[in-house]
Amino acid sequence: MVLPGHRADPGMPGAPRPRPRPNALNAPPPLLRLRAGWVHPVTAPSIPDGAVLVGADGRIAAVGPHTRVPRPRGTEALEFPNAVLVPGLVNCHTHLELTHLVGQNTEAQFAPWIRRVRELKDATPPAEFVRAAEQGIRDCWASGVTCVAETGSTGAVLEALARLGGRGIVYQEVFGPDPANCEQSLAELAAALARLRRLTSPRVRLGVSPHAPYTVSAPLYRAVAGYSRREGLPIAVHVAESKDETMLVRDGTGPFAEALRTRGIAVQGHGCSPVAYLLQLGVLALGTPCLCVHCVQVSDGDVALIRSVAAAVAHCPLSNRAHGHGTAPLPALRAAGIPVGLGTDSVVSVGALDLWAEAEAAGIRGEEALRMLTIEGARALGWEREIGSLEVGKAADMAVLSDGPRVRPSGALLTVVAGRIVHPMHKP
Repeated sequence: MVLPGHRADPGMPGAPRPRPRPNALNAPPPLLRLRAGWVHPVTAPSIPDGAVLVGADGRIAAVGPHTRVPRPRGTEALEFPNAVLVPGLVNCHTHLELTHLVGQNTEAQFAPWIRRVRELKDATPPAEFVRAAEQGIRDCWASGVTCVAETGSTGAVLEALARLGGRGIVYQEVFGPDPANCEQSLAELAAALARLRRLTSPRVRLGVSPHAPYTVSAPLYRAVAGYSRREGLPIAVHVAESKDETMLVRDGTGPFAEALRTRGIAVQGHGCSPVAYLLQLGVLALGTPCLCVHCVQVSDGDVALIRSVAAAVAHCPLSNRAHGHGTAPLPALRAAGIPVGLGTDSVVSVGALDLWAEAEAAGIRGEEALRMLTIEGARALGWEREIGSLEVGKAADMAVLSDGPRVRPSGALLTVVAGRIVHPMHKP
């Protein structure tokens, strides 16, 4: 669409391109016009030699062929004649506060691996989480990721997103496998949320995450579910990730059950799957947005339950593979109409955070991969009306990738969040 009353700018292919300048967060972004050899709106056909105009409100004002997209006076115009312009990518499951722990956990079995992560976190000073969060966000921007769904306990990522001008939803984790500590765990969660709420905005959202069945007691699950409904907060939960988790929930056996009993915590089987268990406890409930992370060990009945409560799924194929958990039934989830986005999980699991590699591991390539990494990821987070495609009125979250005309994995030459340049292009 082209705005009336503005002239189109013919430009010059291969013309010199000014280096982007960072924008102060307390000032509106300048008008920005990006021209690329190929523009992929995702929800509309690709546009050869296309352009996007971003308004001072950080939203897309026009998108179309270069000759039809205006260039108002005072617009900063950047041209990438050999590159591809796409919506910013959406990473549906991260632990960016753990960026500093890459390569530090060598445990092969999952239950000891989880314990080691906890030990490494406990040994990390607060300032290191702040640095890790910022580095993780910048690494995401460098790969064209403009929105993250972070699960963490420190609040460092939400603080960094607010400070740096990023976009994401941060699910504040809560732990407590001992029912006797339920009230204390809930009080700690409420205190953390009260501290973080002042930093939220339409671009930075807050949710809650009762971590997983092996770290959260049934009473705490119920309490957090009730709290989220009262406060209007979405939920993210690790569920049906491993066979060990299924053994714990269904039978009260396995490594997680043994570890809990060693701590003096009573364990009993519930005779059902982890998905059904969370449904019984009210964590999965119609009307409460819930992101189910992993969903590897799910049956057709579990898929139907997830659909029945309108929950979404974050699929992390490389993490699942690294831990030997198996493969989530992606075709069945998509066939059921469940919103599914791709996530990288943490660097502790996979080393590098690479959404294109996640798509490849899921058997998805090309335009289909781009769609799943953008609009489908946005839909899984309930953000599809705001981001995920290049459409007039949507937030200007975009990435310029170095390869064209087909969309292929590459780093980002330029990344834009809400109309602001957050990652600069490479020097010529």
